[in-house]
Amino acid sequence: MSKKVLILSVSAGSGHVRAAEALEKAFRKQSNVSELVNVDALKFTNKLFRDFYSKLYTELVERAPSFLGWWYKMSDEPWKTDKMRLMLDRLNTAPLLKFIEKFRPDITVSTHFLPAELISHLIADHKLVAHHSIVVTDFDFHAMWLSRSFHRYFVALEETKIHLQKLGLPEDRITVSGIPIDPAFEEKLSRPLIRNELGLNLNEPVLLISAGALGISPVEVIVDQFASYPRPIQLVVVCGRNEELRKNLSQKLESLPLLAARTKLLGYTTEMHRWMAASDLLIGKPGGLTTSEALASGLPMVIVSPIPGQEERNSDHLLEKGIAIKCNEFTTLTYKVGQLLDSPERLEQMRRNALKYAKPHAAGTIVHTLMQSESMQPALIEIDKEKQREISENARGRGGRS
Repeated sequence: MSKKVLILSVSAGSGHVRAAEALEKAFRKQSNVSELVNVDALKFTNKLFRDFYSKLYTELVERAPSFLGWWYKMSDEPWKTDKMRLMLDRLNTAPLLKFIEKFRPDITVSTHFLPAELISHLIADHKLVAHHSIVVTDFDFHAMWLSRSFHRYFVALEETKIHLQKLGLPEDRITVSGIPIDPAFEEKLSRPLIRNELGLNLNEPVLLISAGALGISPVEVIVDQFASYPRPIQLVVVCGRNEELRKNLSQKLESLPLLAARTKLLGYTTEMHRWMAASDLLIGKPGGLTTSEALASGLPMVIVSPIPGQEERNSDHLLEKGIAIKCNEFTTLTYKVGQLLDSPERLEQMRRNALKYAKPHAAGTIVHTLMQSESMQPALIEIDKEKQREISENARGRGGRS
């Protein structure tokens, strides 16, 4: 039987939207999907609410990351901000709710907690009958992802699944899929061939410096550190959609001809899978999508300036699994990079570790799971007040989580 599918994301950062795009590509390969809609939930809201979710987040990342870290920890308690968020969201998303009710999907997939919460509310109010799934787009699980009504969670790690089980969620409703990334990362690419196609030297290390899709990163400071680097290296600097950053770096490189000769400066690119395949190290922030792409590419990371909260948690997992090193001071960046480049055995082990935890087929795994006929049959999980209290009590006993 053909299914109508609704994918919902939120453009706060870029990861939620990119995950939704990866899922859309995977769903479009299915012959039994009669209609597919992939929407940014914020497009159905007023400008003030959109700015609150997207522009405010960007501003805080740039100007007040410590506040984001405080809020992440403060709100990481089951149901703590639930009533307030639902009230604000319902007040500002009436057109979205009407759209969902009119579309009447059979399957809903949310890559952000805002639409997940709204779908849950519609189901609880008997205004929607749909298979409701939630895709968590970071390696750790924050309490705001908890939904009162759902059919299935998709998470990045077995550890995250264990955490949800300990909170009290049913084991059979949690799938360790990985974070969905573009299917292009499923292809195994030849490094020599890709380097040749991209105009890179085959015999010199390639350092990929990423500012992320939004271009929010201390990339200029990172590039400065390599201005007088003595060893032969190649830099690929991805500025994302931040044209001002790209312009500033271009001007800087004009005064540094030796560095400019070994640097490729890019804006937003849809070929990140090729640049990652060509690189030896990724220097940047450990967002959930960027990290998952690096794992799929077998690309070790040098973590700089992780956003307090979710990126710090992602960082912990990468360090624990021997996939990354962390640079706390930019003054030591070239020293730490040099140590890695001088230790090819260590670098190769980091590559193997990355591939061990890679899940390039995450989008396909999620879609396959949802399209199986038996996956549509289980009853909805509804978390009543008694169960909410149990989950809250279990969360208080987390111990190591702060």
